[in-house]
Amino acid sequence: MDTMSKDDLLNTFETAHSSGDALMVTRPDLPPLEEFTAYLEKIWDRKWLTNNGLFHRQLEERLADYLGVGHVSLFSNGTLALLSALQVLRIKGEVITTPYSFVATSHALNWNGITPVFCDIDPLTLNLDPARIEALITPNTTAILPVHVYGNPADVREIERIADVYGLKVIYDACHAFGVREGRESILNYGDLSVLSFHATKIFTTMEGGAIVTNDAKLKQRIDYIKNFGFADETTVMAPGINGKMNEMQAALGLLQLKYVDERIRARERLSRLYRELLAGLPGLTLLHRAPEVEHNWAYFPVFVEEGGRDALYGALRERNIYARRYFYPLISHFPMYRGLPSAVPENLPVAEAAAQKVICLPLYPAMEEADVERVCGVVASVIKSYSYSEPESVI
Repeated sequence: MDTMSKDDLLNTFETAHSSGDALMVTRPDLPPLEEFTAYLEKIWDRKWLTNNGLFHRQLEERLADYLGVGHVSLFSNGTLALLSALQVLRIKGEVITTPYSFVATSHALNWNGITPVFCDIDPLTLNLDPARIEALITPNTTAILPVHVYGNPADVREIERIADVYGLKVIYDACHAFGVREGRESILNYGDLSVLSFHATKIFTTMEGGAIVTNDAKLKQRIDYIKNFGFADETTVMAPGINGKMNEMQAALGLLQLKYVDERIRARERLSRLYRELLAGLPGLTLLHRAPEVEHNWAYFPVFVEEGGRDALYGALRERNIYARRYFYPLISHFPMYRGLPSAVPENLPVAEAAAQKVICLPLYPAMEEADVERVCGVVASVIKSYSYSEPESVI
């Protein structure tokens, strides 16, 4: 792979739109259609569309094996999985969580009648900062809901220590963390429960879909009751459940996706490393810290632009048919239903506020070519040059 000079990047900017092809922030990876059709034919033959069908059971088993976890309970989407996880653990009162996430994290608390308490984030990982958690614990606190942001593992050991001291439950929003390992251990094995999303934007997708991960067989059984209206058998209802079941078509797609997910993660890594190579050393630009002991899934490629340059970059990219996204802006704590909370005061969340004003996620998906990455980086280099930043930013 030849390395482009910074001058080459600027030249790329001038011709960035010549191809006319749009680059999205992500694009779903799908298996060959004829392979999926073969699964559909089996579904048509069996006439079993939902409610713990054969493909559903197979996917739960194979995902547990692939992820290195005890049990997987599949859901029709990740939000229902998170809502149900809170129900299963009977969480009430207040839950300490991050404002730097997709809004579904806090919405799941809200729908359960739980008050989110926003905690600031670590400037290196952008995950919940354990050093700030204890000051937010009150007699009403029942749990901690961290997010593995961009697939970067949260400080699971320190969060576990705090939870043990105060008798709190821990549910991880692991929707970005499919397949992520730290020290060869699945990051999904920490906490009381971990929740996954298989939305179309995720590296492993079943169109819509999600899962709760647990290593407790009895808890897995309770989860399965909850997601099927609370039914234990034909006439016995064990809990006030919901309809959260994944159907057979989603499960069939998931079984196929497992065949290709490792290959796609490798492609993401290759493109991410090219991005890092081309953007390294640009003044005013910060790249996300990636711990070497972590097996990353390279789900996102966020960069952080200083002094107002982020929105100029966002506009410049869109003008050239490149659709980046500002994940996560604005903070959840800015939305009307949350900004009145005492914990939502911007002065209490300085790191999260700063990150939200700087972040932009660049396009990243396996179907991209190296030329696409060079095209994006050309626009980035041009915008950075126009701001005349004096010093390169360090990698966070």
